[in-house]
Amino acid sequence: MGEDGAVTSAPQRPDGPFPAPRLIATDLDGTLLRDDKSVSLRTVAALAAAEEAGIEVFFVTGRPARWMDVVSDHVHGHGLAICANGAAVVDLHAGREFVQVRALPRATALTVVDTLRAAVPGTSFAVEMTTGINYEPAYPPFFQDPGATVATAEKLLREEADESSAPVLKLLAHHAELTPDEFLALARAAAGAYASITRSSPTALLEISALGVSKASTLELCCAERGISPAEVVAFGDMPNDVEMLRWAGSSYAMGNAHPDVIAAASGRTVDNNEDGVAVVIERILAERAARA
Repeated sequence: MGEDGAVTSAPQRPDGPFPAPRLIATDLDGTLLRDDKSVSLRTVAALAAAEEAGIEVFFVTGRPARWMDVVSDHVHGHGLAICANGAAVVDLHAGREFVQVRALPRATALTVVDTLRAAVPGTSFAVEMTTGINYEPAYPPFFQDPGATVATAEKLLREEADESSAPVLKLLAHHAELTPDEFLALARAAAGAYASITRSSPTALLEISALGVSKASTLELCCAERGISPAEVVAFGDMPNDVEMLRWAGSSYAMGNAHPDVIAAASGRTVDNNEDGVAVVIERILAERAARA
């Protein structure tokens, strides 16, 4: 199969053709980045070409701001990125400064912790704040952070819980025995009324944000500030935390390596991340634009 062969075009909506895209919104891990976490030269060139053509590019990721160095050199113009599944907008041109924070209230986080401990025994937690991550002794430290505090989630969320305390971006929940999708379904059934619950890891690791906070809802806010409609957005993703964004965007692509829920949500499909699936579509968008000029 040729590297471009698996790309399918987004189907026409009943109300007619889409406007020319004005913004590209792309996930990072499993989408824009290759499995070794690199950005290929082809992708770097495609992103630059899109910006040169007047199409804004937004990185929209579950990553915290401190893990954005991998793409900091590839964001142009506005310099903004949406991090922590929509809980933060950061300025990569200003040293990952927080421009907007949509925090998870600590009281709500405590309710979720209590609910999941009762509904899904064996769950361990970490707390991602604007100042970094802290976690429970039983939580697997996937990425060692020398500045982390290790304590129960209850203690982490109650300490300095006043106006001066660091905002909570998201709560992370891990289970050592359940499959990822089983854990997600159980957690949403038990605590979905209190918070937005999703996942992007291949392990049973859930990401829990304030109710209504998602990649889609924060992207919508950023687009509204620019007068950009959903129909003028092209989005890319591979995991359940991308589903809402792909449904919201006028045109969306699931990666060749995408989760089945993502494939169902997207209006088109491209090749996988290791074959530069995002770049493949951007190149086609720009070629079609040049042909119409």
